[in-house]
Amino acid sequence: MEKALRVYAEMLRLVRRLPKDSRPYYAKYARENFVNYRDFDASDSKALDELFHRAYNHSLWVLNKYSVDESAAQKLKQVCFHG
Repeated sequence: MEKALRVYAEMLRLVRRLPKDSRPYYAKYARENFVNYRDFDASDSKALDELFHRAYNHSLWVLNKYSVDESAAQKLKQVCFHG
């Protein structure tokens, strides 16, 4: 649960780097996804790793869409892949 909250916090930090008019959409999108997965089986580490990997990849896609340097997601990458 703690790792999931750290991933969520990092995603919200990345949202702040997006253009102002797109921030509310992506902040809401991130929140809805984390709420949808809150009942996820925390004992299934492989599934959680896959979920974090997907969150990271989606974040990169959004950053690229808005021409934000991918290096901004370095901390998210650390949290997602190294705990």
